[in-house]
Amino acid sequence: MNLALSLLCLLLAAILEASGDALVRAGLHAATSAAKAGLLALGAAVLFAYGCAVNAPSWDFGRLLGVYVVLFFLVAQLIGWLVFHQRPGNGILIGGAFIVAGGAIVSFVQ
Repeated sequence: MNLALSLLCLLLAAILEASGDALVRAGLHAATSAAKAGLLALGAAVLFAYGCAVNAPSWDFGRLLGVYVVLFFLVAQLIGWLVFHQRPGNGILIGGAFIVAGGAIVSFVQ
């Protein structure tokens, strides 16, 4: 699998995982039982799709894990900001810089 396709698969997996987590969170805090059940079921389906997306390709996932962690962090922060209206504070931004640096080290240093 070429690098661009690998990155696209990892981005899709990060979007699915963070979105599934957000749906479960919304379901746990929903006002009605029907909303809870619907959001939790949808969250479970999205997280299942994440599991398929991240495990279907035959790649060295350990090598790409650094990139995945970075993508997951970025997508999760974006969803937190846009959906839950939680802007990342200084600690998240500084920690995020370390996550990005760590992802680069894991991915590119032999």
